[in-house]
Amino acid sequence: MTALPAVFTLAALNEFYAKGGKPEAIIREVYRRIEEAGDPGIFISLAPMHEALAAAASLPERDAEKHPLWGVPFAAKDNIDAAKFSTTAACPGFAYTPAKDATAIAKARAAGAILIGKTNLDQFATGLVGMRSPYPIPRNAIDPVLVPGGSSSGSAVAVARGLVTFALGTDTAGSGRVPAALNNIVGLKPSVGAISTAGVVPACRTLDCVSIFALTVEDAWAAFSAMAGLDLADPYSKSVPLWIASAPEPLPVIGIPRPEDLRFFGDKVQEAAWNDGLALLERSGAKLVPVDFAPFFETAALLYEGPWVAERHAAIADVLAIEPDIVHPVTRRIVEGANGFSASTLFKAQYRLKALKRETDAIWSKISMLAVPTTPVSPTLADLAADPITPNSRCGTYTNFVNLLDLAALAVPGPMRRDGGAAGLTFIAPSGQDGRLAACGRAFHQASGTTLGATGAALPSDFQFVAGADGLIEIVVVGAHLSGMPLNHELTTNGGVFRRAVATTADYRFHALAGGPPKRPGLLRVADGTGSPVLTEVWGLPPDGFGRFVAGIPSPLGIGTVRLADGTSPKGFLVEPEGLNGAADISHLGGWRAFIASLNAK
Repeated sequence: MTALPAVFTLAALNEFYAKGGKPEAIIREVYRRIEEAGDPGIFISLAPMHEALAAAASLPERDAEKHPLWGVPFAAKDNIDAAKFSTTAACPGFAYTPAKDATAIAKARAAGAILIGKTNLDQFATGLVGMRSPYPIPRNAIDPVLVPGGSSSGSAVAVARGLVTFALGTDTAGSGRVPAALNNIVGLKPSVGAISTAGVVPACRTLDCVSIFALTVEDAWAAFSAMAGLDLADPYSKSVPLWIASAPEPLPVIGIPRPEDLRFFGDKVQEAAWNDGLALLERSGAKLVPVDFAPFFETAALLYEGPWVAERHAAIADVLAIEPDIVHPVTRRIVEGANGFSASTLFKAQYRLKALKRETDAIWSKISMLAVPTTPVSPTLADLAADPITPNSRCGTYTNFVNLLDLAALAVPGPMRRDGGAAGLTFIAPSGQDGRLAACGRAFHQASGTTLGATGAALPSDFQFVAGADGLIEIVVVGAHLSGMPLNHELTTNGGVFRRAVATTADYRFHALAGGPPKRPGLLRVADGTGSPVLTEVWGLPPDGFGRFVAGIPSPLGIGTVRLADGTSPKGFLVEPEGLNGAADISHLGGWRAFIASLNAK
């Protein structure tokens, strides 16, 4: 008999199935673990075990390409429709039974995943602490004294306790990230619209995202890849690249809050964990650049000061008009704040958001991504009993602005708090850069040495991302487009993802062209045996991004075929021979970074 896996990671399940294990055995073990957990707050409703076993037995023949989530148990937040389950949004008086699955759940099932149950949440997904529910409150998987985090509380705890491989949440203001941080798991908050919200009870329809909790980044990415895609049933749905870097770029430039922008509200242990995370990033080769967070904080403030409170009100306006008493008192207090806004106020807030987006857009030309504390505090149950508002607001300090600015985010465990609590940080990048965050986040998670959720299991050292179809055009860069260099943003803003760092064959001479500043590189192939290898980076660009990028290349540079030491021959930057007039031959330095370092040393 094949031994059951200790944890339900995708890699462990695939190994179990490859050895002859059956999905029915996994399903029985899921229900045993749920009973053993003894936490009535995690699930609002469970599929009867016989139905889950029937779903497992009816799976098609195992095919990793057609069904990448074959035999994988998952859970979904109870504001996401699933056929045969009641949708409550944690408000029993609101409950209804949908006729069909939400698009996200339908896609997960089509990929072979088996839905176990619907999880608890802050009512109508309004909250970041997981305490605003009429059902029992899920227990934080790491420390039961702490709040579980919300609004996707049950989903995060189910994953952290090892009950399911992944769980769906939603994220409007941080609900897919804060619970991840407090339970030591991964929270993937995709680009807005990347996963359809058709069949999701809205909080703020223009901002809502379906998020994914998992023990590892690669499991979250596999689920994301299976569910992402344009859905005409959702007017806010859009296609985003599913391409992922095979490794993080070698020298990422990561923006972090300036010292004056760090807000830990007196939580010195959380601040120490943040500093431990930064030290880990620097040891891993990242360059950390302080960024002015004033416009991000101003954006975050808009979330509860204008149109988006009114949007939350619109989502449950019928309930408030007919049966207001069925709404949780804290939720009702927040949402009814919309009554204090005029139409004029709402438009002014939208105008201000547009200006703030333009202002923050400028930073992406200087950095690869942002890193922030996922939550600056770890509130206790007692904190919330004394004050149900302030600790919740503080949890959103570094999350509330993300969806408003149409950004992607990934919360990743990092060094644990020195009191044993979970911490970690969140990586943030522009829409469509989900894969870039995944590559960096996985490397950070691996380097942290943190165990998986509350399971005690170690993070596997070997992994492979399950990515969507590629279709990228590889391009070789040798100068200021290298990662961490001034023009790298021209790649990333065109959908570029880092592939690999590799030298050319010994068939090239490398030059610093005349003119400038800034200096420009010139790579020229020679045939007389006088060449030298030159360090390069290979990036992948989608076809439309490749066209835009190439269109901006100035003479005497052009695009040609570059021979690399790994045996590949992608397109890349070359210089026309007449462009070498007055150029300095820097072949002996072996690459552009060494040349820039030599200039800085003078």
